[in-house]
Parts: sequence; structure tokens; C-alpha cells
Amino acid sequence: MDSVIKKEGKYSVLLEKKEAGSEYGVIGYTIAKKFKGSTIDLVGSMKTENVANGYAGLWMRLDGEDGSIIKIDNMEKQGIRGTNDWKQYHIRLAYGDEVKSIAIGGLLAGDGKVWFDDLQVYIDEKKIETLSPKTLTLAEKDNEFSKGSAIQPFVPTKQQVSNIAVAAQFWGFLKYHHPAIAKGDYNWDAELFRFLPSVIAANNNAALSTALEKQLDKLPQVEACTSCNNNNQASTSKPNYGELLTGKILSPSLTKKIGFILKNANIKESYYIAMNEGVGHPKFQNEMAYASMKYPDAGYRILSLYRYWNMINYFFPYKNQIDEDWNKVLYDFVPQFIAAENELAYNLVALKLIAKISDTHANLWNSNGVLDKYKGINTAPFKAKFIENKLIVSGFYVDTLDVKNKVKVGDEILTINGKKVEDLVKQFLPITAASNYDTQLRDLPNTFLLRTNSASMTLGFKNEKGTFNFDVPMISVRFSYKNIDYTKATGYHLLNDKIGYVYPGKYKNADLPAIKKLFENTKGIVVDMRCYPSEFMPFTFGEYIKQDKTPFVKFTTGSVAHPGTFVMGENLMNGGNKDAYKGKIIVIVNAESQSQAEYTTMAFQSSPNVKVVGSQTAGADGNVSTIILPGGISSWISGIGVFYPDGKPTQRVGVKIDYPIKPTVKGITEGRDELLEKAVSLLEKGW
Repeated sequence: MDSVIKKEGKYSVLLEKKEAGSEYGVIGYTIAKKFKGSTIDLVGSMKTENVANGYAGLWMRLDGEDGSIIKIDNMEKQGIRGTNDWKQYHIRLAYGDEVKSIAIGGLLAGDGKVWFDDLQVYIDEKKIETLSPKTLTLAEKDNEFSKGSAIQPFVPTKQQVSNIAVAAQFWGFLKYHHPAIAKGDYNWDAELFRFLPSVIAANNNAALSTALEKQLDKLPQVEACTSCNNNNQASTSKPNYGELLTGKILSPSLTKKIGFILKNANIKESYYIAMNEGVGHPKFQNEMAYASMKYPDAGYRILSLYRYWNMINYFFPYKNQIDEDWNKVLYDFVPQFIAAENELAYNLVALKLIAKISDTHANLWNSNGVLDKYKGINTAPFKAKFIENKLIVSGFYVDTLDVKNKVKVGDEILTINGKKVEDLVKQFLPITAASNYDTQLRDLPNTFLLRTNSASMTLGFKNEKGTFNFDVPMISVRFSYKNIDYTKATGYHLLNDKIGYVYPGKYKNADLPAIKKLFENTKGIVVDMRCYPSEFMPFTFGEYIKQDKTPFVKFTTGSVAHPGTFVMGENLMNGGNKDAYKGKIIVIVNAESQSQAEYTTMAFQSSPNVKVVGSQTAGADGNVSTIILPGGISSWISGIGVFYPDGKPTQRVGVKIDYPIKPTVKGITEGRDELLEKAVSLLEKGW
């Protein structure tokens, strides 16, 4: 506390680095209350002295259930350095119902001194101390099972597998259809642990029905709804209710009650699910992360399966494209989740389940880092890609211990620590979440094949001289995030005096005037979409190259009122610039082209002067929705369906390609970019 140097009042807070070894220091304060609002601002004053080798800044973090981080900003990008007098600084974050507590403060990373004073928090531009906290729902007050489910490990019988699977359908159906649960009157996780023991103990279907019906009868009676609209004819898919309404497993009385709820639910808003404004992708809210449970007990592992399976069942727009019957997947995974014997096994079975939906957006992130340790913290000093179904060295991140003298671009990797590459591919494919095989091959080298915790990895190589083994020294995996395929400072340049080149990974909309001037006398442009665009281009660069205003995409969105149904929207259009670029455009794509890159390609190729060259894209388009699972696990899904105006899908199949072409081993050995060569050839010769 400093009473001499201050902005106002009696004190400021001083952070100062006094000795070596400490990388940073922070002050922090937590507001463990919920408020209603859409934005939150942290405003505060700072004074700095000789800040170097780092920065000073304010920080604000929004936490969800059980400490899961929703959003954070620590001013890293605009951090304050050097010596500066008192000045006010500002952080703004989006705020919502999922926020359970607010953490604010100041930090000093590196050397020097920083003073903090007059920190203020605003929600929707109103001082937080003038606002009343939101009243806790009944669901939030129920914490009986917050430390554990009391379900002991067991090996399920065939009857118990069926019991647990049908109970999953029952639990998920009520979660998204019963009005009392939608109001937040029940902690539905906790309710599961209240009736799950009787489900497990049921020795036949009649006993199962009795257990489930007893639970249902505890809930308030759903009132008859004469105004409910249950006509879902416009839906692009039908909801899946599993065994709930077939009459094959559940008793007639229970089946009738479930059918009545389905017909009379009349839910407009829900505590557990909403649709994001503007876009319409699902917002899974008020889901506890239970992050302190690194290895969730048997009950919580069952909850994890229940939660994920039902989220996909009712709100994944591409459920009809899943290869396996989703009900069968549920039955298959019941014993696998129960049998997971430790933290790693639990994470791997969750990842295996996530991979079943074949969505490149879907993956698994663990706040405890158990998967990172499993994959390995180190990787090879070179990049490798599958080309002609062979794992080929394609470039170098760094030159470690003269590796370049032994390994060359174009060399094939045959074995990894004595195991054949093709065998390792088969081993890791079931836990490689991606929409299609090309994208799985894209991810395998950096995700599993060339990862290790060791300082070296023995690789077997093959080239024109023969085969050889080499103990390759490893480097930190963070080097693999480096873009070695495009190293120019800007995202645009001339390939020659007639052809321009744009790399969306470094393109900025602010560059567009300069691009127009530079490309003014060209006859064609290559847009290299083998990257993720750094800015949104469909209505900026799209206007530049597209003369007529025409449709390029339409979406399907889910429904809170009718879970499991998806409605196709109207076409979205772009273009309409009469002074648009008059030349031709080639867009290059491959498995690196994902999500926004695919969407942008669709926006461009709706113009007749645009063609697409390359190979299958990642097949994952649409705004992502976050899924939180017990044990600090999070995942994503593609939250809206993205289709061409003619109704053809993009998920899994990728964008339409006019000129299919893939690189060859010969081409990469010779240092050629065959896709770029094809693009240039088309622009020079025409189509």
C-alpha cells in the first residue's frame, strides 16, 4: 500500500519486482455474485516506472460454475511499458447468465514498478455497487452432490447397460422438455444421483419403469397446452427419443406421461439451453464443470456421457451425418465410461465419444493438462504431412543439432519408435476428432504421431538413397504453432505483373485500398485459403471481387421449444459492386481450410469469375458452441448447419471444388507448390 504516490483517496497499490526469479506479480479481488447484464467493464488508473521485459496491465476474468474460466483479458496485447504518469485504462468483456463470479485486479510481468488506483466495475455501464445481485435459482442452491455422486464403481450387466442407456434418454428428455426444469427449479445433475441408484438396481424393465416413473412423479404436473404448436413439418430432421415412446421397454403409464409432456411442454426459455442471438447456435448454460474432480467418480462419469449424448441428440445440427446410430453409440459407451479407471482413461473415452460425431470443430480440452502429458510436450523439429498416403517431411520449424544434414524435405517417415506409421494411424484414428479422413490425416502428425515427452524420437526414414534410422532431437511443441508455409510480412503481393496473391491468414480489411491499387492492372488473383482468415472477408473482399449480388449460403438452426428440430433459413447474399474487380480469381483450398475459411470460400465462389482449386476441406462450418463436461473438460460443436443455396451440405464434405488436385511427393521434394502452379496456370490460360 502506498500513501504517497496515489491517484485519489488514502492509498494506491504498488507492485514492484525486487529480485530475480519472479516472473510476475498480481493483485486480485473476487466478486462472487451474479448480476443481470450483457457487458462488464473494468476501469482503473495506473502509473508505471521503468517497466521492461514484460508489461503492466489491468486484468479481469469471468468464471462459471466450479471455477471454469469463461472469458479473460489481461491487457497482454496493449500492455503498458516504460515510465508513464497516471492514466485511466479500460477492459470490456461480454457478460451473461453463465458468469458466477468476477475476478479483477492488476499485474506486473517483468521488471519495474506499477501503481494501481481507483478501480471501478460497471455492468451495462452502471456501477456494480449500485446493482442488486441476482437471486439464486433453486438449482443453484442444491449442492448436495457437489463433492461426489456416491455411486461406487461396478461392472454393469447387460440389463444395467440397458437401464443406464434408457435412463440417459429419460434424463435428457426431461432436461429439455419439462417446464419446471426449464425454469431452473431443479439441479438436474443432482437429481440424477438421487434416482440413478434405483436405475442401476433394477433387475428388469418393469423395475426400471417403476424407478423412472417415481422420479417423474416428483416433478410438478405439466399442464395441458391448447396453444402449443407441435407441427414440425418444416424441420430438416426429426427428433430422436430413443426407447422412450416405443413401448418396448418402458411401461404404458410411463410412456403415456412422457408423450403428454412432449405434446404440452410449451417451453420458450430454458435454464439449461438457449440460442445465441443473431446467429442461433446453441448456448449450453448453467452446466457445472466440476473442475476440481480431476478423476470424476462413476456417477459423474455417467453424467458426462448423459450430458454430451443429449446435447448432441437435441442440438447438433449435423446429427443425421453421424456414421453410427446415435442410440447405439449410447449403449456402447455406457460400460466404457463406467470402466474408465483413472483420469487419463476418462479423458480418452470422452475424446473417443466426441470423435464419433465427426466434426472437426469438436475436440477435447482438459484444464488439468492430462491429455497434453499423454500426447507429449515435445515434437519433431520439422513439419510432416500425409502426401499420397505417405508421411512426408515438408519443412523445418528449426534446425536442431544439424537435423537438416540428415533429413530432407520429401523424405518419407516409415516408423516411429519402431512402430509402423500405418499401424499408429489405425491406433489413433478413433480419438482423432475430425469431419473427414483428410482432416484426420492433417491432424495426426502434430497431435499424436510426432509428439513425445522424451528428448528424442527414433524415426525410420526412406528417400532416393535408401532407408535409415535417426534419433531425432525433439523441440517444444509450441514451435509447431509457427507458420512456416507463409512467412511474408503482409497478406498480399504480386506473383508477377499480371497475377496478384492474397493470403487470408495475414490479410487485413484495412489493406483493401492498397490491394485494389496494387492489383489494378492484373488479370487474375490467387486467394490462398490454406489457412484461417485473420479477418472476416465475405462482405469486404467479397464486394471487391463480386459484381452481382447473389446468394451464397443458408443455415439451419435448432430450437429451445422443439428440441431436436432444425429449421432452414433464408439465403444470405453478398456482392453487388458494379465496379468490382474484372479479372478472374482462383481460391486454393485443402484440409487446412476450415470453418471461416470454408465459409469465405463459399462467399467468393458464388461469383462466376471465381473457381476453386485443391482438395477436400475440413468440413466444419458454422459458429461453434461450447460444451462443458465434468472433470474440467470442454469441447466444441459446429452449432448451426451451413448449406449452399441449392441445399448441398458443407459439413464433412467440405466446399465445392472445380479443379481437384493434391500435392505429390515428387513435387514437394522438388520444392514446388503444385496447387499454386495449377492456380497460376488456370489464370494464365483461362477456363
